[in-house]
Amino acid sequence: MFQSDLFQSLMQEVNQKAPLVHCLTNDVVVNLTANVLLAIGASPAMVVAHEEVVDFAKLASALLVNVGTLTTYQSQAMRLAVKTAEQTKTPWVLDPVAAGALNYRTNFCFELLTYRPSVVRANASEIEALAGKNGLAKGADSTLSSDQALESAKFVAQKYQTVVALTGQTDYVTDGNQVVALDNGSVQLTKVTGTGCSLSAMVAAYCAVAPTPFIAACAALSHMAIAGELAAAKTQAIGSFAVALMDELQLLPQNNQQRLLKCQTL
Repeated sequence: MFQSDLFQSLMQEVNQKAPLVHCLTNDVVVNLTANVLLAIGASPAMVVAHEEVVDFAKLASALLVNVGTLTTYQSQAMRLAVKTAEQTKTPWVLDPVAAGALNYRTNFCFELLTYRPSVVRANASEIEALAGKNGLAKGADSTLSSDQALESAKFVAQKYQTVVALTGQTDYVTDGNQVVALDNGSVQLTKVTGTGCSLSAMVAAYCAVAPTPFIAACAALSHMAIAGELAAAKTQAIGSFAVALMDELQLLPQNNQQRLLKCQTL
């Protein structure tokens, strides 16, 4: 289903095709998200004006919607973009940051789910909230393990006919039936603000080149996680880790480290 040779070819394809990723994301992570996309070979754009968002959504290879710092103005831009993506069949990714912690964003995420995102990339608490349960979120952070939310991830995927990329100590990708577990990564990734949000943008980039959203999610999660492992092996200091992570994201397609992939079908 998802193996090292496919992973390697998809990393190369992102580099070669440089998919244009339209990012409607939160204010905290704009710079990091843009740099992460550039590091993997994709092309980022942060177009939010209501007067431009529809036209740009038609041009983009993929769309990211991240509700981290949601405003009324931004929510309308997101509605316009996802409606356009649905019409043009452009793949799009929902990152429901802190869903379950605040009613406004939670209800808005439920609205966005009706537009059939290609992938929902979220932590355990966020997925529990989207499944209609108490996710016990601590702001944008999860208080649950990914293992605890796996059944909810399968439920959300089935209910909304999407792929769920559930991140945590073990990452899971599911379409409600098939499940892949990915065991790469480093705890250091949780110490740098915006790595999860940037990962969602990577999922969008991979959706533009992969044969299915399921495979796209597996590839993006593996790319970030293995790069995190390699960066953590070089430094434990947070500042230098962030720089090393960017380097490893760029270098991974060239150095055959995909052999480190820890992936199994459940």
